[in-house]
Amino acid sequence: MDMSNDEIAQLTAESPHFRMLYEQHRLFEKQLRSYDDSAYLSVQEELERKKIQKLKLAGKDEMKQILTQVRDQ
Repeated sequence: MDMSNDEIAQLTAESPHFRMLYEQHRLFEKQLRSYDDSAYLSVQEELERKKIQKLKLAGKDEMKQILTQVRDQ
């Protein structure tokens, strides 16, 4: 993500919605790492992995949108 640590810190402090998105993003990363560490994924696990990837991307897009709005102010 092309955000500085300062921007992330500021937005998580000022915006509960951004903080929730950021925390979800980190949780999704952790879950994906867990799936990536597995040698084999069942069909159900692979579906869940793809679902998490989509949710993570949607959250990242929303965080970028918030950052763009803040930068444009």
